[in-house]
Amino acid sequence: MAASQKPTERLVSVCTPTTAETTLVFEIAGYSLHKGIGAGKFIQSNPVSVGGYEWCIRYYPDGDASKESEDHVSVYLELLSKGAKARVIYDLRLVNHEIDLSTGRCCPKSPTEFDSLDTSNNASIVGRNKQLKKKRSELEKSPFLRDDRLMIECALTVIKEPLVEETVKIRVPPSDLANNLGKWLETEEETDVTFNVTGETFHAHKILLAMRSPVFKAQLYGPMGDRTARNITVEDMQPAVFKELLYFIYNDSFPSLDNPGEENDDMVKHLLVAADRYAMERMKMICEATLCKSLTVETVASTLALADQYHCSGLKDACIEFAISCNRMGGVVASQGYVHLKRSCPAVLGDILERVTKSPKV
Repeated sequence: MAASQKPTERLVSVCTPTTAETTLVFEIAGYSLHKGIGAGKFIQSNPVSVGGYEWCIRYYPDGDASKESEDHVSVYLELLSKGAKARVIYDLRLVNHEIDLSTGRCCPKSPTEFDSLDTSNNASIVGRNKQLKKKRSELEKSPFLRDDRLMIECALTVIKEPLVEETVKIRVPPSDLANNLGKWLETEEETDVTFNVTGETFHAHKILLAMRSPVFKAQLYGPMGDRTARNITVEDMQPAVFKELLYFIYNDSFPSLDNPGEENDDMVKHLLVAADRYAMERMKMICEATLCKSLTVETVASTLALADQYHCSGLKDACIEFAISCNRMGGVVASQGYVHLKRSCPAVLGDILERVTKSPKV
């Protein structure tokens, strides 16, 4: 009888490309002041390390000295690491300030190989990678240029050496804790406290509120609180704001704070006040970061007043820096928010004046 045949062992390994991703942002403040520096001369962003290499964005206000770049501005992604080669996928683009979207793209669909080049003197453009080029006359009439400011972005993915590893036998799913907690809020299962907010009711779980907010903890379980209270009235808050507050407590995120517009900015400001009221620092910082992205000449003064009132130092610094940059102060002073700022936070005007006197003169 023939010996029984044993099954052949099948060993599987997987080759996975490893990548490093980031977005480089280069703001050209005082666009008009950089014109006329000469073809082939550039302004360079600070070097950034991505995937083990040093990168920067180079902006040529008068073109890169090639014939095709005459009467154009040119933008390049540059590999600064000496003697290096790197494979990347990148997307150079300009930010449309009216809709806060990045367009005007130079976007290779397949990986591009970058070589280190000595372009410090713009000695040679031969062999350089694809540029983003825009005719100056078109650029200056476009929404890419606002308040004499141009914003350049480069989404960069560096493709590193492939990683070969044995197939994972058990794949552990990502945490679904926030999702599970969010369902408890949605279904109102086993809730033990009800909040009355301007005629609307919201049901929640005391223990979870206490875990997330020291103010709720003191109110519900502290020596001055009422452990048996099942109905609590919340004053001076809109129902929509309290609903978003509860959502964040359960999910550690907001449904959406990225939709641009005045209505969204107003909601974020109300949420910042709510976060301060209930001592939720992470939520407060998310609101600060969101407001920093949506500053305009018309809104910066009112946002600065809010930042000063609720001790948001990062947001306050961002507002002052925005206001004094690129000759914006005239528009800021003419805004309705400035009248409120001058009346409610006069000390802030001194901070602005001090920053102006310390800022470098062009």
